[in-house]
Amino acid sequence: MPVEKSELSRFELGKYYVASLFLKGVIGGMRLLPYGTRIAAMGTLVRGLAPLVGFRKRVRGNLKLTCPELSDRDINRISAEVSDNAGRAMMEHFSPEGFTARQRNAETSGPGVAAFDAAAAEGRPVMIIAAHFGHYLAARIALQARSGRPIGCLYRRMANPYFNEAYVKAFYKTGSPMFEQGRRGMVEMVRSLKGGEMIAIVSDLHVHGGEELMFFGKPAVTSLLNAELAMKFNAVMIPCYAVRQPNGLDFEIVLHDPVPHSDPRTMTQHINDDLEQMVRQHMGQWFWIHRRWKAWNGLGVQPEDMP
Repeated sequence: MPVEKSELSRFELGKYYVASLFLKGVIGGMRLLPYGTRIAAMGTLVRGLAPLVGFRKRVRGNLKLTCPELSDRDINRISAEVSDNAGRAMMEHFSPEGFTARQRNAETSGPGVAAFDAAAAEGRPVMIIAAHFGHYLAARIALQARSGRPIGCLYRRMANPYFNEAYVKAFYKTGSPMFEQGRRGMVEMVRSLKGGEMIAIVSDLHVHGGEELMFFGKPAVTSLLNAELAMKFNAVMIPCYAVRQPNGLDFEIVLHDPVPHSDPRTMTQHINDDLEQMVRQHMGQWFWIHRRWKAWNGLGVQPEDMP
């Protein structure tokens, strides 16, 4: 977990301050461009920097681990698409006004739409289970507009305390409430669910204290908390994906059938399987840069360390 400024050394503070100035400068410069141009430009920039910052190596390692049937050509193509999508998502996050205006009327489809509409109309608690796929904030924006109800969002604070301030400020411009990952944020999120509200949460990160479930045929530590909360508060749990469209700017919001309530492990594995199915259809839209399989062989060896 990120630490407070007071816990950082002067050197660490200085490093973060300089990095924050650089990032804010790049983003500020991009914001001078028209919306569509800046989104595409950031995608191109991150795609170009990917080999230098280790993104390509991480993506390549994860793909070789989980999809050994892919050719080098396919892996290179997917790696470029992943980096481009990551850059676009970053610039969209820091363009909340234009992003919100564009995604408010995004097309919504899928077998889970009827269940979402019914739960929203009845005032039932709803858990939108998203992933680092396409850009999950597009789903939040579109579903808030569709339902007329706010959707709370759980977020992880960034390690850089100076850049985190801008990050959170932009987050709030896509809606509220926001729940920071941690004890206080969890209490607020649980209170929101208990009150029959809607929340959106990503489920595709390695979480300490989670359980090893299968994802792309390999053990991946996954939190069972979402399923436990859904069962406790009788919440409708709907897998949701914001699929980036060919123009690179628009999204289709796809809602799958609600996850049947059974037991936390079965429900969470269902979510992993559902996400895998969606990723296989759009390989370049999932964030393969994550360390999702941290100890895949039980020895702590990372995919990027593979020969």
